[in-house]
Amino acid sequence: MTLRLGDTAPDFEQQSSIGPIKFHEWAGNSWVVLFSHPADFTPVCTTELGLTAKLKPEFDKRNVKAIALSVDPVESHTAWIKDIEETQKTVVGFPIIADADKKVANLYDMIHPEQSATATVRTLFVIDPNKKIRLSITYPMSTGRNFDEVLRVIDALQLTDGYTVATPGNWKDGDDVIIPLTVQDPEVLKQKYPKGFKAERPYLRVTPQPNK
Repeated sequence: MTLRLGDTAPDFEQQSSIGPIKFHEWAGNSWVVLFSHPADFTPVCTTELGLTAKLKPEFDKRNVKAIALSVDPVESHTAWIKDIEETQKTVVGFPIIADADKKVANLYDMIHPEQSATATVRTLFVIDPNKKIRLSITYPMSTGRNFDEVLRVIDALQLTDGYTVATPGNWKDGDDVIIPLTVQDPEVLKQKYPKGFKAERPYLRVTPQPNK
C-alpha cells in the first residue's frame, strides 16, 4: 500500500508495550510521530528511542504523541525498554508497537525487500489531529534519523496550518516566513499581515510575525 501526503493514516489495532492499542483512538486530538525500527536492541535503534524519550517535553509543547514500531514481540520490547533507559539515561514514556505479524508494517509499507524481507526500514510519519499524513521520511537501516528535523517540520506544519505563510529552506521557529505568491491583493495583504511585511527577493514578501 502506498501512502501519500494528505491520505488518511490507516487505523489499526495491535499489541504494544503498554497493551493493545487502537491507533486512531489512542492518537485522539494530538499530532503523532509514528516511526519504525528494524529490530530491538540494535545500537542505532537504541539511540533513536533514547533521543525520542528525551524529547518528550518538546513533543508535549507541540501536542505531539510519539509511537514506535518494530516486528519484535511485546516481551522483547519490555526488556529493550529497560536497556534503553539504562544506557540512554532516560525514561521511555511512549509505546512501542509489537508488530510481530507485520500487520502495521505492511499497512504502512515499512518493509522494503531490497533492504530486508523481514525487518522494517526507518520509516517515519507525522500525522495531524485529523489523522492526515503530513510528512513521510524513510531512512536506510544503517542511518539514524535527525529528530531536530522532525521537530522543525512539525513547527513548520503547525505554523502554516494557522497562518497563510510558507517556510523557506532551513527555516527554524522564529525565522522570517514567506507570504505565498497566491496572496497578491493589497487589501488582503493588509488584512492578513497587519504588522507589515517586506519585499525581499527571491521570497517576494516575508514577515517575521505572521497574523491570521
